[in-house]
Amino acid sequence: MFPLHREREQPIFSARAHVFQIDPATKRNWIPASKHAVTVSFFYDANRNVYRIISVGGTKAIINSTISPNMTFTKTSQKFGQWADSRANTVYGLGFATEQQLHQFCERFNEVKDAARMAREKSQEKMEMNNPGLSIAAPQDLCDELQSPPVMCSNGPEDKLFRSQSADITLNAEKERIKKMLSEGSICEMNLEAELFTLQDSNSKLVAALHEANANVEQWKKQLAAYQDETERLREQVADLEAHGGHGPSDMLKDELTQSLEELEALLKAKDEEIRILQAKKSDFHEMEQEREEAIHRIQELEIRNVELERRVQSAEQSLANSLEERDRIESEVQRVIEILDVKIFDLNDLRQSLVKLIDK
Repeated sequence: MFPLHREREQPIFSARAHVFQIDPATKRNWIPASKHAVTVSFFYDANRNVYRIISVGGTKAIINSTISPNMTFTKTSQKFGQWADSRANTVYGLGFATEQQLHQFCERFNEVKDAARMAREKSQEKMEMNNPGLSIAAPQDLCDELQSPPVMCSNGPEDKLFRSQSADITLNAEKERIKKMLSEGSICEMNLEAELFTLQDSNSKLVAALHEANANVEQWKKQLAAYQDETERLREQVADLEAHGGHGPSDMLKDELTQSLEELEALLKAKDEEIRILQAKKSDFHEMEQEREEAIHRIQELEIRNVELERRVQSAEQSLANSLEERDRIESEVQRVIEILDVKIFDLNDLRQSLVKLIDK
């Protein structure tokens, strides 16, 4: 298979955010485009010299917006921003976890917008510098050299030998089929790279979040056990004070112990609530892990399909090479026949001249 020399689309900046789209019916309400926070990335396409914002949720792209110089990113709250895409005929909204993340995304949006404006200005300057009267010749096709040779003639002006066109038709069909296979392989490779980048980013963040959550749960479990021990100890002290009555400490000490017990119980309830929230988040992480495994399975299927396409392309190339060898063999055979015919015609002319001389005598 021929190597593909091309510039790949490179990521510039990535952030995690909840994605929304404006309701096309009311143009007022926001519709969530993703259940959870997803990765939103700026990409630069070196082939077309354009910048895009891309976000993939599950198996589909929920954001595919090409940045133009007239776009504006607006902060509507401390953690929410939006921009309008006229090409997609929609308005995108992003909700971030912190105000700092929103500020970083806004700054990067403005930088990319300026870069897109400069790229457009440079492109316009190049177009103005070019001479409009000059025409650019179309590139020659890959197999132009395989076109049929000119018609070969024998001695007589009427004795022309035309070669068959069936070989050319077969070669053209093989060429179109190979081009189609190569384009399908390129599209599969681009989709594979985009999904692989998104999965790697999601996997690293998922692993970091799981480690942090597990560490916090273990730490809070230890604190919870310590608080429970302290609570039991204080309860025993209060029970001893109530049982002994006037033989224990003063009423002021009893009030302080009761207040400390209430504070510890309130703190214990707060920690229980935090553990419950972490357990809920852990279930969400399991769902994300399942989605990641499904995406990896899809990538493996795409790789298998890519290998099959490469095999088919190699088979087509081999078939094309065989067709070319057969064509060369036929041409050499035709040339040999022509040479034999030339010799025969020359001999016939000599025989004719000899007969004429014999008749004249």
